[in-house]
Amino acid sequence: MKVLLLQDVKGQGKKGEIINVSDGYANNFLLKKGLGAVATADTINSVAIKNKAIERQKAEEKQKAMDDAKKLKGQTVTITASKGSQGKMYGSVTNKEIADELNKLGYAVDKKQIVLKDPIRVTGSYSVTVKMYAEISTTITVCVE
Repeated sequence: MKVLLLQDVKGQGKKGEIINVSDGYANNFLLKKGLGAVATADTINSVAIKNKAIERQKAEEKQKAMDDAKKLKGQTVTITASKGSQGKMYGSVTNKEIADELNKLGYAVDKKQIVLKDPIRVTGSYSVTVKMYAEISTTITVCVE
């Protein structure tokens, strides 16, 4: 029997998937507990259409991330940090400050997308990775003055 899962079921599948299970399991467990519904031709068709729409949306997001990464590649961001009399910085430059500077330049970047191993504590020029999408990343230069 084909069943459309209404909730995640451990060992069977995730919500929205259509699975093939035995009649007894479907009737006595999935349908009785409200975890699934009988998959008719209409529901199978609507799930297929929904999955295609989701795939199309993910492809568009990935393409946009690739375009943004090309624009951002090689970009230089200058951050002025407060320093003491001997040139030593107070505090550090974090990914939030870098993201704020990129947003001022017109790039929509969240602080979670900027990969810093450690906060920047010394003035100079640094190469920083920005993750735009799951497997799409680019490198920018951060100059701390």
